[in-house]
Amino acid sequence: MNNLISKIIFSFLLMLPVVLQAQGKHPNTIAQDGAVLAANKNLVTSGNERLKPAYKQLLKDADKALEFGPVSVMEKTQLPPSGNKHDYMSLAPYHWPDRSKPDGLPYIRKDGETNPEVREYKDKEYMPALCEAVHTLALAYYFSGNQTYANHAATLLRVWFLDTATRMNPNLNFAQAMKGHNTGRGSGLIDTRHLIKAIDAVCLLKEAPAWKPADHKGMQQWMADFLNWMQTSKNGMDEMKATNNHGVWYDAQRLSMALFAGDTEVARLVISNVEKRIDSQMDDQGFFPAELARTMSLHYSVFVMEPLCTIAQMATHAKANLWNYKSPSGKSLQKGFDALQPYITRQKAWTGQQIKEFDYKNVIPLLAYGRQRFGCAGCGAAIAAIGGKNADNLRIHLLIKSDL
Repeated sequence: MNNLISKIIFSFLLMLPVVLQAQGKHPNTIAQDGAVLAANKNLVTSGNERLKPAYKQLLKDADKALEFGPVSVMEKTQLPPSGNKHDYMSLAPYHWPDRSKPDGLPYIRKDGETNPEVREYKDKEYMPALCEAVHTLALAYYFSGNQTYANHAATLLRVWFLDTATRMNPNLNFAQAMKGHNTGRGSGLIDTRHLIKAIDAVCLLKEAPAWKPADHKGMQQWMADFLNWMQTSKNGMDEMKATNNHGVWYDAQRLSMALFAGDTEVARLVISNVEKRIDSQMDDQGFFPAELARTMSLHYSVFVMEPLCTIAQMATHAKANLWNYKSPSGKSLQKGFDALQPYITRQKAWTGQQIKEFDYKNVIPLLAYGRQRFGCAGCGAAIAAIGGKNADNLRIHLLIKSDL
């Protein structure tokens, strides 16, 4: 009897690492918490009623994404200054023709007012749409196991990034050009902030049959090449020096690409740089003066906190804790969130300039971070209020830790 018990215990101990590995297995996503995704997937699979509406909406969104593309940089009618359509090209959104000049040149700035001419440059339209589509498809594949979603996501990614006939060159030499001033500028790097979603999509697709090891390696190389361009080109170095939301989004992109490509040295340097940004760009009240000076100050105040929180999540992969970081002068993400919290939960009316109506759906990611990381008791209710009758359908429920 004792021998039988010993054999059972011994067999269990042999199996224990396998069991624990299966339980602990989660996608190696970078901007999203893979362990949370895995836990929510288990809830969805077990028929959890709380997450069912969000899951069903995700599948509806993914079915719609199946109709998107493929698209590529080769579809634009304009030819970049390089003469190579593989190079990305866009116009600065807030710059308009000068009507006092016969040719309208040089363009003049109207902060917060988007020149409709921008939409004629399809690269800027296609890139965010592509990244959103592949992220939706990859999430739907991860939660459902439906290979159709993975197949289309893989096709979209290959056409934009990998196929020699259609791929985008890994640079932004001609992004956000200001006519009459330049053919591209550092501020254009804000266009590629959506690549963070594309990277997480690739991480979710890693085990899909449609996404081959060569595809994964090719994406890692593309991101490594783009990261190198960011850190060595004039436009990239100009954006690194930006002291507003542009600089923060620059570092968010750098960190996602460095972690994805396995460059731990760059990841550590970026995290250190973000600590300095928190100290220098935030004021003693937790606001960001460079964003308050804008004509859409509430939008940009949220637009700088969101990437800071995304960076804090990504930094956990490098064993860094930016969530609880406090700078030498007392600045922190907690302070930044606390400053904005009464306004994004609509307890107080925003008193700064905001020339366009603010879309409160934009604060949902920040409210989710507030609920999980900053002890915001009212953030869940605020998300529900923003979602209204469709609150249970919001995708955010699948991305954050469930209360259940």
